Amino acid sequence: MAIFKGAGVAIITPFKDNGDVNFEKLEEIIDFQIDNGTDSIVICGTTGEASTLTHEEHLECIKVAVDRTKKRVPVIAGTGSNCTDTAIYLSKEAQQHGADGVLIVTPYYNKATQNGLIAHYTTIAKNINIPIVMYNVPSRTGCNILPETAAKLVKEVDNIVAIKEASGNISQVTKLMHLTNGDIDLYSGNDDQIVPLLSLGGLGVISVLSNIAPQETHDIVAMYLDNKIEKSRKLQLKALPLIEQLFCEVNPIPVKKAMNLMGMKVGPLRMPLTEMEEAHAKKLADAMREFGLKLA
Repeated sequence: MAIFKGAGVAIITPFKDNGDVNFEKLEEIIDFQIDNGTDSIVICGTTGEASTLTHEEHLECIKVAVDRTKKRVPVIAGTGSNCTDTAIYLSKEAQQHGADGVLIVTPYYNKATQNGLIAHYTTIAKNINIPIVMYNVPSRTGCNILPETAAKLVKEVDNIVAIKEASGNISQVTKLMHLTNGDIDLYSGNDDQIVPLLSLGGLGVISVLSNIAPQETHDIVAMYLDNKIEKSRKLQLKALPLIEQLFCEVNPIPVKKAMNLMGMKVGPLRMPLTEMEEAHAKKLADAMREFGLKLA
């Protein structure tokens, strides 16, 4: 059974002006997401600036997400690392805190061969009992999970069940679904490719857009799965200009700016991420208004 169907929010991590994690604001954002249709909370991923969180902050964010969500929707914890032992540690702790699954990005910087990826994911899986969502985002990691590798892992390791596909390579995803006979839970990792991946048998999206438009992102998936494909397609296309602006600078710079423009007061970014350029911010605000979002 899939961890979730629909739109999972790749939720941001709010910070106070002094740079500390704002856990009270995180609780507020989680409630906002659930109240507006989000189907899963995905905590401490790329959008959550996990790479600049200490292990203590990282695990506290997971705990807060689980405690605040109170089983209203599943919580998937980002626990990936370029160090297998670190990924095991974070994943075991996430399981202990009550996460419903973990999102494991491919090793970055040191990268890995395909055999290395198989060893990495298999070793993590042996140390936990909850489901694993592999996260394939080669534009960030320099490491690509080939379809043959993902298919082997899903077939041979019981709790490796899903993949967040952010390669942008539709042909690769098509081959993966062919090799697995569709027996893998596929989530789009790109907001501009939700409908295309649903057409290949996907179950939903792990979304940046959901941070500011949770109901609409949920609706894109829900309408498609309810066979209202034309309505789903139209909403996907309507969102495209906004999605483009959400990725005009490195994620999560634009989405945090967008949330602050909406009056959500999620605070600053952690370096090396810096505030959005003024010209880009203006285009983002225009796209938000065009989509129908209210700015503060």
